[in-house]
Amino acid sequence: MRFAEQWRDAWRAALQTARLAIGVPDYDAYVAHVRAHHPGDVPMTREAFCVERMHARYGRGRSRCC
Repeated sequence: MRFAEQWRDAWRAALQTARLAIGVPDYDAYVAHVRAHHPGDVPMTREAFCVERMHARYGRGRSRCC
């Protein structure tokens, strides 16, 4: 594997880890999942995905103190 490819893979892994650590949803992982496991479905747009994730995290029925 070339150095550039190794660097790119390491960067993607670090970015995904950082997103998971702070709770930011990963749109690219979502799209890859939908395409792999639900081939007949159309993935949400990035904007719709972000809104849905925000509602799931902070919507009704959720109470967080901080």
